[in-house]
Amino acid sequence: MNGAGKIAYKLERNFPADLRAVPGELGPAEKLTGPQGTGDQREYRTWQRLDPAGGPAQKFLVNADGVATYLIDPGINGTHRLRPDGTAVTKFDAPKATLMSYIIKGILSRKLPWELVLLGVMIAVVLEMSGIPSLAFAVGVYLPLSSSSPIFIGGMIRWLVDRWLRRTKFKAHNLAEEELVAEGDKSPGVLLASGYIAGGALAGIVIAFMAGVPSLVGFSAGVENWSAGRNPFYGGASADLLSMVPFAVLCALLYLVGRDLLLASRRSAITR
Repeated sequence: MNGAGKIAYKLERNFPADLRAVPGELGPAEKLTGPQGTGDQREYRTWQRLDPAGGPAQKFLVNADGVATYLIDPGINGTHRLRPDGTAVTKFDAPKATLMSYIIKGILSRKLPWELVLLGVMIAVVLEMSGIPSLAFAVGVYLPLSSSSPIFIGGMIRWLVDRWLRRTKFKAHNLAEEELVAEGDKSPGVLLASGYIAGGALAGIVIAFMAGVPSLVGFSAGVENWSAGRNPFYGGASADLLSMVPFAVLCALLYLVGRDLLLASRRSAITR
């Protein structure tokens, strides 16, 4: 329907034949836009249908008789990744927002599976009693392996830097464990890692703008087409290698900065 990943699908099957909009729930009038609007210039009323079972809401375009004619699949958390003409469309996932929506709906509808919540609470209590941070464990369980693996690698780099601090830099100081942790927290590697987090967040915002703003969709598609035609690592079996190279460089830079092998003189000048 537009360049932000929102598409309208005409209802022809897999929907109840008696699906009708409630007159009091009809929204403003809308027309189809984008490539799909060229074949249908009629005006429809919007209808937000709430699933009584607590599932996700659905948006429809209904005709004058209240019959649902089009299903509007959103660009965020949408389920249809192909347009009606067969072309692919970019969809964005928001797992945290989806999880919070399920929790809120469960509480408001009094249908939250409290047995699972209490089971998670008991697991967290056991982990804390065992000396294992329950929050870190829960994040590792919640996030997919593609997201938790970089976190694990970052933790290994922090462990290597702390090991070097304990055995080399502060070996003669006889510092306690808490003092060693405090010294590690003041490491320039921690500042660099914080910059990585901020940079990743900003990059995600830029990518979302590139893919979601209609005026920038053409530029983003042009960059993808240029990369597909001129970059041998953009697609295929070696596509992951393209991202592994800068990731390895970032890991090496983080380790060297954490050990004061890079940017150490500048840090000393600042502290003085």
